[in-house]
Amino acid sequence: MAKKDDKTQPAEELVKVNKWDGSAVKHALDDAVKTCLLGDRPQLKEQFGLVNTRLVLCALAVGVAIMAHAWDFTHPFPQSRPVLLFSVLAYFALMGVLTLHTTFREKGTFAVAVQKDASNKSRTWEASSDMKKYDDKYILTLSVRDGRGQREQTSSKSCAAFIDSNGIILEHLVANEVNRLFNSLAAEKKDK
Repeated sequence: MAKKDDKTQPAEELVKVNKWDGSAVKHALDDAVKTCLLGDRPQLKEQFGLVNTRLVLCALAVGVAIMAHAWDFTHPFPQSRPVLLFSVLAYFALMGVLTLHTTFREKGTFAVAVQKDASNKSRTWEASSDMKKYDDKYILTLSVRDGRGQREQTSSKSCAAFIDSNGIILEHLVANEVNRLFNSLAAEKKDK
């Protein structure tokens, strides 16, 4: 008879990736970094502002397209010309704003977290990455923004440093690198 209190912990799931697919490798490493950054630090709470902004811009663009389609359905083409013209221009403008947002604001950011202190001061941590096509260098940037400004640390290593020969992500090596960057930024904060 088994005890009800005995609960088996599920084994840690290994992430296997096609090591020759650069995009899949980058996304798998991003997920491992995000898991390490947010999973090991309960004081960090994930913030979804960047994703929500992108979602709102896309929803507005789809809403404009649906409005144009509905208006054209109820008022055939010659009557709906001004509404269609407005809808096309609005959709173009929204897609332009979305492109600018993803290019200049997000810049490869895949994790944003807020840390509140006992004195109710907050720090915003951002993790972003870059991996060029046909290149093995995984560039990880961890930045912190607080009352004194923004500081960042960057790591540039081959993706082979985090993946074994079978394509399995070695999460303990990813965690070591994330912890090194995090501790370096936390030490800068205390020194200054």
